[in-house]
Amino acid sequence: MLEGEENLVEEAKQGNPEAFGQLYDHYLPKIYRFVLIKVAYREQAEDITQQTFFKAWRSMKRYQSKGYPFGSWLYRIARNSVIDHYRKTKEEVDIENVSEEILGVDNTLSQNLDSKFEWETILKSIKSLNDIEQDVLIMRFVEDMQHSEVARVVDKSENAVKVIQHRAIKKLEERLK
Repeated sequence: MLEGEENLVEEAKQGNPEAFGQLYDHYLPKIYRFVLIKVAYREQAEDITQQTFFKAWRSMKRYQSKGYPFGSWLYRIARNSVIDHYRKTKEEVDIENVSEEILGVDNTLSQNLDSKFEWETILKSIKSLNDIEQDVLIMRFVEDMQHSEVARVVDKSENAVKVIQHRAIKKLEERLK
């Protein structure tokens, strides 16, 4: 959670673009990564991420925290935007595009190749899960969100999220053997 987030959210709700800009700067890489894993194409991920923040800005006055971080609300908007994207396009995801984007170029060539192979294998397995299982795993293990935050985003109880996570991990273990 961003230091001073509650104050920034309140200022943004009052229409302060600088406050929203600070929230944007903090959450942009996280939301982008979440969307990129879901859609795999950089350009689409950028568009959907921008749509997410545009929708958030338009709806700021109606935002209510209800005890959850602002980021949970953004992830919910992003998740719904991804769902809308797939309803409109019905396209398949190319795992190679997402693995290269996520890996970056920090590693040596051999590490990068090993890592790329592992990422492709893992991402293919994740893509074989249903949408809710994918979302739960990405939010829990890539975005490091708490069960309660994930529950709010996917509109399930905390216990349901734990069960979904457990079952998804079991499926991944089977597929990665």
